[in-house]
Amino acid sequence: MKNVRTFVVVPSLPAPLEELRELAQNLWWAWNPRAVDLFRRLDIDTWERVGHNPVALLGEVGQRRLEQAAGDTAYLAQLARVAEAFSSYMHGDTWYQKTYPEHAEELIAYFSAEFGLHESLPIYSGGLGMLAGDHLKSASDLGVPLVAVGLAYRHGYFTQQLTDDGWQIDTYPSYDFHDWPATLVKDAEGNPLRIELPLASETLFAHVFQVNVGRVRLFLLDSDLQDNRPELRGITSRLYDSEPDARIRQEMLLGIGGLRALYTMGFQPAACHMNEGHSAFLALERMRHLKQTEDLSFREAREAVFSGGVFTTHTPVPAGIDTFAPDLVRKYLRLFADESGISMDDILELGREHPERPEQSFSMAVLALRTAYCINGVSKLHAEVARGMWQGCWPDLPRDEVPIRHITNGVHSATWTSPQMAELLDQYLGPGWSADPDDAELWKRIDEIPDAELWRVHERRRERLIAMARRRMRTQLERRGAPSADIRSATELLDPRTLTIGYARRFAPYKRATLLFRDLERLDSIVNDADRPVQFIFAGKAHPNDDAGKELLKQVMSVCQRPGFRRRLVFLENYEMGLAREMVHGVDVWLNNPLRQHEASGTSGMKVVANGGLHFSCLDGWWPEGADGNNGWTIGDASTYDDPAYQDYVDSQSLYSLLEREIVPLYYDRGEDNLPHKWIARMKHSMKTLCPVFNTHRMVREYCETMYLPAVKRHARFSADHYQHTRAVTALKTRLAESWHEIDIVGVDSQMRPELHVGDAFSLTATVRLGPIDPADVCVEVYHGRVSHTGEITDGRRLHMEHAGQGDHGHTFTAEVPCLSSGQNGYAVRVLPRCDGQPDPRDPGLIVWG
Repeated sequence: MKNVRTFVVVPSLPAPLEELRELAQNLWWAWNPRAVDLFRRLDIDTWERVGHNPVALLGEVGQRRLEQAAGDTAYLAQLARVAEAFSSYMHGDTWYQKTYPEHAEELIAYFSAEFGLHESLPIYSGGLGMLAGDHLKSASDLGVPLVAVGLAYRHGYFTQQLTDDGWQIDTYPSYDFHDWPATLVKDAEGNPLRIELPLASETLFAHVFQVNVGRVRLFLLDSDLQDNRPELRGITSRLYDSEPDARIRQEMLLGIGGLRALYTMGFQPAACHMNEGHSAFLALERMRHLKQTEDLSFREAREAVFSGGVFTTHTPVPAGIDTFAPDLVRKYLRLFADESGISMDDILELGREHPERPEQSFSMAVLALRTAYCINGVSKLHAEVARGMWQGCWPDLPRDEVPIRHITNGVHSATWTSPQMAELLDQYLGPGWSADPDDAELWKRIDEIPDAELWRVHERRRERLIAMARRRMRTQLERRGAPSADIRSATELLDPRTLTIGYARRFAPYKRATLLFRDLERLDSIVNDADRPVQFIFAGKAHPNDDAGKELLKQVMSVCQRPGFRRRLVFLENYEMGLAREMVHGVDVWLNNPLRQHEASGTSGMKVVANGGLHFSCLDGWWPEGADGNNGWTIGDASTYDDPAYQDYVDSQSLYSLLEREIVPLYYDRGEDNLPHKWIARMKHSMKTLCPVFNTHRMVREYCETMYLPAVKRHARFSADHYQHTRAVTALKTRLAESWHEIDIVGVDSQMRPELHVGDAFSLTATVRLGPIDPADVCVEVYHGRVSHTGEITDGRRLHMEHAGQGDHGHTFTAEVPCLSSGQNGYAVRVLPRCDGQPDPRDPGLIVWG
């Protein structure tokens, strides 16, 4: 058929139910169980069939059922209560307004390639998206002035099905955005807002959809327009297309197109937060905008953009970084370079770890690192790894001074806590626990919950998990055409009274999904113990192009299907948010065993904690910060071995031993009332120590205090009076760079006694030739601390040296250096530029060491 004209039909709701339309179009309902109940009550079967999507539900529920609900006084009373709660939420005072009223109008823009908000909006694949979704929810709860930008994937990530032998089949369903909780953004004339951006040798067009996440607006760009060629229409087809041309087109649309969409809608963000490097091209678009609106030079525009840049890296291994060949960058950004007046050489240098090497690949992470004033990893350990990983961008800095801090991830407590557990917490902690989940004093009230009540709620959630797992297993077996006896046996899988351990994550080799299977005889004795059995529920997807991950998944399925394990080990297909909620709500223990220093943070284990589950993990990601020896279990220790097979052996032995000697005995140690009081005590201790720390309210507050506001304030200073301060700082840096080669530390003299004690100090004098550089424009420092066996200063400290005058041989700088620790210590003198009143070590090449 040709020349088909489309139109949109919306549900016809009876007047008493009209508020359901507004509720359905705001994902606030997704973390408010009473709102979810409103939609479920309309038609439970349809609710399940449409994937818990209230917009699709309202379109499919029959008019007769809607009329019945409109005449149901009990239903209308519940609707009124929910609508009142929603209105109070949307218009009430917030933490951010109260704490930072002077910055309430300064916008932060948050860019991410994926957002895991709810299973009804399938634009996510895994942990990065879950974190982004929870970030938006807490930003909404706290009232942070934030808008978000992503892509509207027509086919999402993928749907997983497994063959009889366990091989993953990837299918991509097509979604109708008009059935999503999303609305098409329109311009002043009522037409769909259209964004244009240069792409290779042509122009790409995109529409914008708006998703309301409480108070936060998320804008999703869609390239599936008839004005685009089929190849370009497919840019927003699939999440994480691995083909390089498709990937760079996606990331240009996200970064450049996303920022243009904000500009077109009238938003002028003070700070832009890049959640991973996928959106880093936005920095180039900010530069273009400033060059054209404020007549800044490239260097000035770069300095201004840097002042308001925020970057979060989630990747602890180089293989996880998006890189592009220089010729591919030239191909796709050629028109953009012409339009913006930024040379291609300048663009390529921004994305090379070593700018002087033109053959080096263009790295999206490096582009983000070079254009962000504030940079963080997502756990303390990950930040340490990231500083080592990216030290090449700052070759003159010691590793511990590489400007990457850490803000450890968290989870949105209200989203991931089961309604039953939430009711219990409301009763004993008060309703404030979900509004202020980072209030440690509130969580201390956990001890007031009677053991029997806490255990009863937890058991009910486990029972529900087992029932769900049996239903899904039956469906999986029916789809594969399994024998009827096998299908009937699905009702006997698992046991609601047995210790239940969950393992669900992306099937990547470093996550070691098969570590549990290194000794199947030992595992058999654990899971099939007659008196103290154990059962495991597995779920997770391998990336479509990750054959190694698919092989691991196949191995897991093979073990699950063995006769001796079939009732105790199950694998549930198509891991998504709905299944994740059921698992974290119901398991007793959450298993996590990645190869150390390969998991940046991980958040799945955090989600079980508020539900009474206990974490069982290697010391990687967030767990080194959370483990105290009594709030979960730690596999192995911090040791790492060069031989991966030996590492697996050591960790698997620890895993088995902990199960046999600690976890299983503790779970089955029951009192006369048949309650595992020691296990419950560990549950309570886990909730008290972990819940107030590993949540996104704490995390987003930390972003505000240490990243957003510093960037917002710096941006305000640099943009004032049409960027006069930016121009001055850029001119100073240019002068310094031109004369920096003339700086020479010609002598360092110390007045040091033969023997020093902790608490002593010694005088240090440095003579420095500065050439034409004013001493007020540099900072001379002593870098001092303990010296390692390799001769490097570890955990060094910076000490400012005072300018003491000028002599025949140069300028004199002095300091009193304290002796802070015993053992072998050392020091070095260095000269840094002083920009914006502070020492600035971030410009490569502008540091001189003595």
